[in-house]
Amino acid sequence: MPLHSKNLSKKEIDKMFYKLCCAVSEMKTAKEAAEFLRDIISYPEAEMIAKRFKIAEMLDEGRKYDFIKDKLKVSYGTISRVQEWLSVSGEGYRNALKKTSNEKMDWESDSNIKEYGLASIKKRFPLYYWPEIVLENVVANMNSRQKQKIKGVLNEMGKMKEKSDLYRRLKGYGF
Repeated sequence: MPLHSKNLSKKEIDKMFYKLCCAVSEMKTAKEAAEFLRDIISYPEAEMIAKRFKIAEMLDEGRKYDFIKDKLKVSYGTISRVQEWLSVSGEGYRNALKKTSNEKMDWESDSNIKEYGLASIKKRFPLYYWPEIVLENVVANMNSRQKQKIKGVLNEMGKMKEKSDLYRRLKGYGF
């Protein structure tokens, strides 16, 4: 999806955004909202929104930029944009943070994470995520000789200044 549509006016986009907000606000439970959002946004979009919300929460707690950057794997630019939004007009963030911090959150239960979390999107859209799914299965079924070869390649990749997403993912598998 493009960053912004050139075919729609700002007024039309504002109307659609308002209708989306109305739809989310009509959801009676967090479970309903999760089902709805899972159906209309992609995994990267959901990750981006969730990280921004968590950044706002951590900034509100007084966390330092370095801690947030390391914990959430985001750039200083992203953190500073959220900080700026909070400084200039962050009533929406603050209101949401206040409401979610005062409630008993049931979202951390394993059943909710499995059923409504972002990982369930991969199962619903396997063609979109097939390279990642294939990689997971290949790594799971490697013999020790193959794993040694991958470790050698990763050691060479580790010498590069810029690390690719594939490098980080393979390192996450314990190589």
